[in-house]
Amino acid sequence: MPQAKRFDTVEAYVGALPEEVRKMLQRIRAIVRLVVPGAEEVISYGIPTFDLNGKHLVHVGAWKTHIALYPVPSGTPAFDEEMSRYRTGKGTLQFPLVMPIPYDLVERIVRFRAEELCPGTDEPVAVAEG
Repeated sequence: MPQAKRFDTVEAYVGALPEEVRKMLQRIRAIVRLVVPGAEEVISYGIPTFDLNGKHLVHVGAWKTHIALYPVPSGTPAFDEEMSRYRTGKGTLQFPLVMPIPYDLVERIVRFRAEELCPGTDEPVAVAEG
């Protein structure tokens, strides 16, 4: 996956992915853009990152066997049980490429993170299935 090479832009990073993985990452990016339209996409720590008001909202990276999302809420009962099957470390979720990605969970995590960073800015946006 792209981590062996350094990328200057998110588009270059995503463009280097295999087609199936690219589609998954593109859908996650679309969810973040829908939920937090003001977020800015950058490369940080070598992976696509969404910044909100100068702070990192979420990072998303494609690896050989999974797509990782970080940081994720911890100690939040609303998410803990659902995230337990994907959690691999403090603040990290790994979605195996051989399993469907729980896009609804990704959406809720992004909403939660946006509210953490900028309380009162959460606007409900429905994410289309498919």
